[in-house]
Amino acid sequence: MKIVASFLLLLTFIFNANAVLARSGPPAPGTEQDMAVLAQAILALGPEVSPEEAMRAARVTYSYTYQLAQEYEITDHPLVHNTKVNMGKKKRGLCWHWAHDIEARLKQENFQTLDLHRAIANSFNIRLEHSTAIISRKGDTFQHGIVLDPWRKGGVLFWSPTLEDRRYTWLPRKEVLVKKRELKRNKVKSAGNTRTGGLQSSNR
Repeated sequence: MKIVASFLLLLTFIFNANAVLARSGPPAPGTEQDMAVLAQAILALGPEVSPEEAMRAARVTYSYTYQLAQEYEITDHPLVHNTKVNMGKKKRGLCWHWAHDIEARLKQENFQTLDLHRAIANSFNIRLEHSTAIISRKGDTFQHGIVLDPWRKGGVLFWSPTLEDRRYTWLPRKEVLVKKRELKRNKVKSAGNTRTGGLQSSNR
């Protein structure tokens, strides 16, 4: 009963949030001022960053965020859209879709002074796990970059220096995937040992 009550409470929260934040269409595209502010933040990552590449990265990120919002048919609060994707009513729009597609598009620009990264937060809580793309000065780690997260505000680009993101503590995606594979192997091994032990006991 407690599980059912918790589930109903979650649904109530999601649909109430949707009622407040629902839109009649996709989010508005970023403005020239939005792009200029992000470009300045990227440029400030280090003196080696090309001003042209910083502006191009900002412009591509905002324009592609808007394009993806249309392709994903974003009209709802992100949690509601997630529910629709998981139910098969929408094809894409989960956080990792955004992260993958934004990273892939930016990589097409072949930047010489910037690097792209992927990161995951809350990696061992499937209900709260979140993915993002991060841009940094070439050679820097993702911790010294800028989070590019269009999912968080339902197709409106959120960005922040990685270490100043108050909502999420990010870890490198590759590191998280390695830990998950190790955990899975250990569980399989443990389950195998348990079954073997049970058979040995029954044969005594």
